[in-house]
Amino acid sequence: MKKYSIKIYNQNDFSIWNNFVDQAKNATFLFHRDFMEYHKDRFEDFSLLVFEEEKLRAILPANKNGNTVYSHQGLTYGGLVFSSKLNGEKVESILDDILLFLKENKIETFYYKPIPDFYLLEGNAAMEFFLLKRGAVLERKEMNLAVNLSTELKISKSKLKHFRRIENLDLHIVEEEGFNPFWENILQPRLLEKFCVKPVHSEAEISYLKANFPLNIRQFSAYTNDEIIAGITIFETRNVVKSQYGATSKKGEKFRALDFLFINLIQKYKEDGKIFFDMGIVDENNLSGYNEGLLKQKEELGCSIYSQDFYKIDFKY
Repeated sequence: MKKYSIKIYNQNDFSIWNNFVDQAKNATFLFHRDFMEYHKDRFEDFSLLVFEEEKLRAILPANKNGNTVYSHQGLTYGGLVFSSKLNGEKVESILDDILLFLKENKIETFYYKPIPDFYLLEGNAAMEFFLLKRGAVLERKEMNLAVNLSTELKISKSKLKHFRRIENLDLHIVEEEGFNPFWENILQPRLLEKFCVKPVHSEAEISYLKANFPLNIRQFSAYTNDEIIAGITIFETRNVVKSQYGATSKKGEKFRALDFLFINLIQKYKEDGKIFFDMGIVDENNLSGYNEGLLKQKEELGCSIYSQDFYKIDFKY
């Protein structure tokens, strides 16, 4: 017998969903509907709300493709979001009812992508443990590089040497109100030139998100005179800052302007009391499975390797 009732999210749940995110134990602003729905035309939403009687106890940001449900593909991370009042036993019961709900809806495969552990100081591994006990497999792991700002910084001597030289040049950092200088002059042309891709977010999309989350999304750019030569787009949460985008022009490469920005921001956020500076993954579709140059660069900036895990469970009928 089910202990919890589960329903698929619809627009009428907008307020109750967002109110829950605001007080949840393991949520960030990425789980707000104001963030999730900027790309709702790209995904068939299959987010779930979990109730105990009339009380909302948990939510699961998710999308559906055919007979497969994903812990939302449009988000960097996801997982079950719940309040601090839920103990492990209740999380286990909620998982069982979610799995039963998925089977009742003829779902064949469920992919689960939890938030990296360093985002949450209280721990967050209950769902992964219980999933494995129910036949899920660890489908893959990605290397997530992050600087622990609560310890002594370990930026390489070579990086610091160049940084001190750069400090004497005519470079200055600006926190931008808009994204046009960076998107138009640096990010889009460099991604196209080097990788033949576009940013995940268009300039209109990132501007929309900034308008909804002005304290969480910030743009820092490096200029020489009036010319932008590098930029980093920051997603800021309670304990962690993430460099969502970072790029430099060819002229900026000569100045090592991106390193200049990173080191300044690492020091800034350490002083601000943040716990981690997340520089994202370094995985690549090659023989080694990762970008060796990118890994070295991030480690030289003081990053350590953390894990981003992906789980998969197939249902048998």
